[in-house]
Amino acid sequence: MTGTLLAGGLTDRALAELAGQAGRELEDASASDILKWATDTFGTRFCVTSSMEDAVVAHLASRVLPGVDVVFLDTGYHFPETIGTRDAVQAVMDVNVITLTPRQSVAEQDAEHGPKLHDRNPDLCCALRKVEPLEDGLRSYTAWATGLRRDESPTRANTPVVGWDEKRRKVKVSPIARWTQDDVDAYVAEHGVLTNPLLMDGYASVGCEPCTRRVLEGEDARAGRWAGRGKTECGLHG
Repeated sequence: MTGTLLAGGLTDRALAELAGQAGRELEDASASDILKWATDTFGTRFCVTSSMEDAVVAHLASRVLPGVDVVFLDTGYHFPETIGTRDAVQAVMDVNVITLTPRQSVAEQDAEHGPKLHDRNPDLCCALRKVEPLEDGLRSYTAWATGLRRDESPTRANTPVVGWDEKRRKVKVSPIARWTQDDVDAYVAEHGVLTNPLLMDGYASVGCEPCTRRVLEGEDARAGRWAGRGKTECGLHG
């Protein structure tokens, strides 16, 4: 599928139709080809989001569009290793890391809602420290890329490679949706891509420090997030 620069001017309906068509046509395309379509189509109105669990999608995108914006959410609760990974990505990769922060500091949130909101109401904490700042930060973009993979959890099993983010009214690109963990590991090894050191310390998925634990044998990659609760997603992806 050949993209045409669409930095603006399309209605939400037209963008949704474009995303649906691209999702069908690019289903079997390589991650690089999916990102090439996105960058050709949206130019500087396209960004990559990264939790700094690894820099695979950022690395892929940087090879297609050097200097691509990589958006990172600094919730105020990250492991030091995660912040270190962000800083390393900015230093060694041809990307422009943009760090988003919540409207309130942790101290300000504690003053309004009480300490350890993440323990008492994790959905609200995620809304305030992840969902709101991402929505603020994505306003200048028409499309965004994620590192979602279908094999990560049942809630992500139907992730399209290109789809329509109804909540944010944006095109959502998941170029490695069809990849397995083995594919990720092989790409990291081949290209020397930066990964979060916690992945070598029993963490299969890295989120905020208070809400993340190591996974046990046989658990899926998301089991270490909000363990003991029915919560499996922070709200960024549904």
